[in-house]
Amino acid sequence: MSTNRYDITLNENKNIRTSAKLLYISSAKYGGDWHSTPHTHNCCELFFVTDGVGQFFIENQLHPVGANDFVIVNPHVLHTEMSLNANPMEYIVLGIEGFELSETSAWNQQYYIVNCRPIRDKILFYLQSMLKEIENKDFNHDIICQDLMEILVILLLRQTGLSMSIVSGAKKSSHLCTTIRRYIETHYRENINLDILVEMSHVSRYYLVHAFTKEYGISPINYMISCRIEEAKQLLKNDDYPLSFISRFLGFSSPSYFSQTFKKICGLSPNEYRKQSRIEK
Repeated sequence: MSTNRYDITLNENKNIRTSAKLLYISSAKYGGDWHSTPHTHNCCELFFVTDGVGQFFIENQLHPVGANDFVIVNPHVLHTEMSLNANPMEYIVLGIEGFELSETSAWNQQYYIVNCRPIRDKILFYLQSMLKEIENKDFNHDIICQDLMEILVILLLRQTGLSMSIVSGAKKSSHLCTTIRRYIETHYRENINLDILVEMSHVSRYYLVHAFTKEYGISPINYMISCRIEEAKQLLKNDDYPLSFISRFLGFSSPSYFSQTFKKICGLSPNEYRKQSRIEK
């Protein structure tokens, strides 16, 4: 008799089970009621396109996708998905908390799109098994789904060469704050309020304000106002636009509110600042 024995030692640093938690799984197919709105999540989202073609809008860039593409969006990355009417996109998506995927050569990359045609059948088997478990809700279906998710992630790591890193509470907060800051810096001229930022980030008002203030020493709304004031300074220095135009252009509710806010921050009224900057120039 011959026996082959193989001992297994789990590497705790790479053990998905100790860090990643499956939050949800859902399937979607494009229809006329599909509303595409950029948003973020606290978790990592894994989209597997099962059929059709479409686009993913991620970090202000459009990416075409089709069947067998895996779209990996790390936590707190602004994104949305869109489809083409002629060939509606279908996908299955997982929301997984506690980890993110990355590659060594691009540490700051926060999303990836990879084609997984070679392992399509395996991926579909695990995804469809998870959907069936969720739908039937048999005994310990949540445990089975968690186990299937772990297998799926390992297959994805093998296929893509990406690595998994645990997202600590501090890192989650930092990701969120970076996303909100970038959004404000891009849209500060628009009518942004705290409700919009909360809806976009999927966290409570208290958590958002507390985390952002701790990270940057200023609240999100005050940061937006500071961005407006900084551009106002440039307009006052270099152009002759009336205050009513500058106020409207930068999203202030009225010229008087703009003047009050400017003086509170800069110590001078807009007109006084314009005169002083012209003299210095």
